[in-house]
Amino acid sequence: MTATVTPARRERSPLARARLVKYARHAAGVAGFLLLWQVLGASGAIKWLPPAVDTLARTVALAVDPEFLDHLLGTLTAAIVGLPLAVLVAVPIGLVLGTVPVIEEMTRVFVEFLRPIPSVALIPLALFFFPSELNAKVALIVFAASWPILINTMYAMRDVDPVSKETLRTFGFGAGAVLWRVSLPSAAPFIATGVRLAASITLILAISVEYIVGGSTGIGSFLIQASTGIGADAMIDVLAALLWAGFLGLVVNTVLVRAERRLFRWRTT
Repeated sequence: MTATVTPARRERSPLARARLVKYARHAAGVAGFLLLWQVLGASGAIKWLPPAVDTLARTVALAVDPEFLDHLLGTLTAAIVGLPLAVLVAVPIGLVLGTVPVIEEMTRVFVEFLRPIPSVALIPLALFFFPSELNAKVALIVFAASWPILINTMYAMRDVDPVSKETLRTFGFGAGAVLWRVSLPSAAPFIATGVRLAASITLILAISVEYIVGGSTGIGSFLIQASTGIGADAMIDVLAALLWAGFLGLVVNTVLVRAERRLFRWRTT
């Protein structure tokens, strides 16, 4: 029994040490950044920069501030509604464009024309068709977030092993079975990567629309209110809201990365 247990422990030990070193480096980097921020802010070397301690205290206080939580919920609502809609729109289109070359060639001009358009430039158009602030944000999120999902899906379908597909056809499987048994499992990790990229876009675009339009709810609206204040407290509010936005993006990315690793453990990264 001892001979079989000890090697397993020895195999896990280097991995555990590597993780510990990685987390220690991350912590050291964050601590070093906060220390530099504190020194620059407290010394007045950068006049507009408040000390890190004051900003972090305000960031924690916002977690129990009902007004800020309403703004936070407004941003999250638009992102949570918009991202699944983008997936529902982009994945089927990507599957078609990636498997039917004729349709891809017919629509390539439209894709290449629409893809580079900055989503922020479409805000007036979105507000014209969707007077509701939430609907306008969701529409723009769907437009912007669909592109990384669409492109990843389309190119992933093109890279599916043709031998695997032809083998299933040889055994009498139809197009639907080939798609379900070979193409989708092969493309799924790349589609998931597109969704993860799109998730960051949803938060960026939601906050941008709120800030430019000056809506009633959202982190962008809170930033407008904070930036119109006077004195150091206004800058503290702005930086605290930005820290919350970054924290949200970090949480969303971490959750999606962990989900990818669980769902696609067989994938070599």
